[in-house]
Amino acid sequence: MQLNTFVEISIYEMDRRLVIKNAEIINEGRRFLGWIVIRNGIIEKIGEGGFYDAPGGGEFDAGGKLLIPGVIDCHVHFREPGVTHKADISTESRAAVAGGVTSFLEMPNTVPQTTTLELLEEKFRLASEKSLANFSFFLGATNNNLGEIEAADPHNVCGVKVFFGASTGNMLVDSLESLEEIFKRSPLPVAAHCEDEAIICRNNALMKEKYGDNVPVEMHASIRSAEACYRSSELAVSLAKKHNTRLHITHLSTAGELELLTDSIPLSQKQITSEACVHYLWFCDEDYQQLGTRIKVNPAIKTADDRDALMQGLLSGKVDIISTDHAPHLLEEKQQSYFKAPSGTPLVQHALPAMLELWHRGIVSIEKVVEKMCHAPADCYNIEKRGYLRPGYFADIVIVDPDKPWMVLPENILYKCGWSAFEGVTFRSQVTHTFVNGKLVFSNGQIFDTVKGKRLTFYRP
Repeated sequence: MQLNTFVEISIYEMDRRLVIKNAEIINEGRRFLGWIVIRNGIIEKIGEGGFYDAPGGGEFDAGGKLLIPGVIDCHVHFREPGVTHKADISTESRAAVAGGVTSFLEMPNTVPQTTTLELLEEKFRLASEKSLANFSFFLGATNNNLGEIEAADPHNVCGVKVFFGASTGNMLVDSLESLEEIFKRSPLPVAAHCEDEAIICRNNALMKEKYGDNVPVEMHASIRSAEACYRSSELAVSLAKKHNTRLHITHLSTAGELELLTDSIPLSQKQITSEACVHYLWFCDEDYQQLGTRIKVNPAIKTADDRDALMQGLLSGKVDIISTDHAPHLLEEKQQSYFKAPSGTPLVQHALPAMLELWHRGIVSIEKVVEKMCHAPADCYNIEKRGYLRPGYFADIVIVDPDKPWMVLPENILYKCGWSAFEGVTFRSQVTHTFVNGKLVFSNGQIFDTVKGKRLTFYRP
């Protein structure tokens, strides 16, 4: 029986098998023509060759397209609860699966901020009702919620987010004593936003003195400077080494920060890891002139040399994963003057196509893209049975046509905010199908939102 529609697959009996055949599989550094057998949402078998006979089962013909594990985005802001005029879990998870993202880890700067376990569980409840992708949520750190952090279950919560820079209201942890205790006592991995607030305030004052309220957006990288990033990351690394903390530095933006990291040991043995976001690998400060506040993000996008160094860090293993820091705002908010325009840009729908475009350009291999967007995020956060195409793992699967050019236009943008910094860009690869836990949720532009994702779990001591 040939299954090519969601209706057929959704009513497919769970004790029978679904075979995805005739796929060019990219997994764990290999690329081969093969097939995958799924039973009850779990990968049962994987094999080479275009076809596999599954009596009594269903078939999905991939037509020779690329087949990869679902992307795991370890850094998103979906704005729910409290800021849902910009985005919500339903709209952004729809955009995510359209972009091949099957699992996400979401940040705590919602309204109210997610700084208690009660508020954290409320977000899990909302996601179980609304999210098409699999999900977990960070607990936010403050100067005085150590008890909440210590009580968190490391098997059910992805991590604790520590803001060293004032990127998000009053969640800034500016007490060294509090930082010491969090790094010493947290049972969860510590994900750190690293920018030195004192340096940023000093730079802000200098720019206001020079430009008044009309600071050009091109100055963003000078205000949220390379020095501010390095000094903060240096502090985080020193605390992690002192307390043997499992530290993850989010959204690296400078070449200098790479000096604090190592590529001499495998990811599985690292206590200190890091991520690069797609916008730091694609844009540089030369793009402010054309894109303005659309690419105003924190930390700031910096020089072409920084961009190129981050890519080299990614290739060498100093940078461990690729994420998005998906952070939507309304376009009218972004079009305000420099100090009024909020920082952040939406990305989950376009991250995988953008990285595949860099593959087409010969900058990075497709195997490395899969490693850094699928395998490594699962290893970095110890996510159970995700990120790889392996028997016994959840069938989070993405099919990509590598030769189907398309242009990013307002009419095909699925973010609730309705815009993208990639508008007008043509990508050569297009996500055609996305399976979450073995169920088809996206097919050639059509989204099937009756299927919901699952709460992620983590294997940790």
